[in-house]
Amino acid sequence: MKRIARFEKVSKEQFLADWLDTFGEDGSGIYDTVTIPRRATSGSAGYDICTPIAITLAPGETAKIPTGIRVWMEEGWVFKIYPRSGLGFKFRLQLNNTVGIIDSDYYNAKNEGHIFVKITNDSNENKTVSLAAGDGFAQGIFVEYGITLDDDASGVREGGFGSTSKK
Repeated sequence: MKRIARFEKVSKEQFLADWLDTFGEDGSGIYDTVTIPRRATSGSAGYDICTPIAITLAPGETAKIPTGIRVWMEEGWVFKIYPRSGLGFKFRLQLNNTVGIIDSDYYNAKNEGHIFVKITNDSNENKTVSLAAGDGFAQGIFVEYGITLDDDASGVREGGFGSTSKK
């Protein structure tokens, strides 16, 4: 296995600002509960991403979750985020962008590379999803990627989510 990345918490100041922006309330007591993603077994490809608070989603409901984490990784790698397999299978819990893509340069974004995950309970069986604080709800996998022979990208990321396509 190649060791190419490291998870960290964002600063408390960044987390509190993002929490306030997301929920309109103080998240001071929540920062200390943020957990660094881990693999459950030696054969697991995915790193479990946990929710820092309890969340209940009725069918059709959505939640944007500031995870409190960031990831440094070597250039040439990407961190891809998916729903936990069991939650997707049992409840049709889905990421709103289908697959989250965390690029290596996102670590240096103005928001400290704070990873957010937006999920929707897309149940067509009228099932409610309930997650306790600390429950894994998403999983991320590191994937190596290539570029074209004539690639000439030289831009530098400044902003956070969605900033690279803004002119």
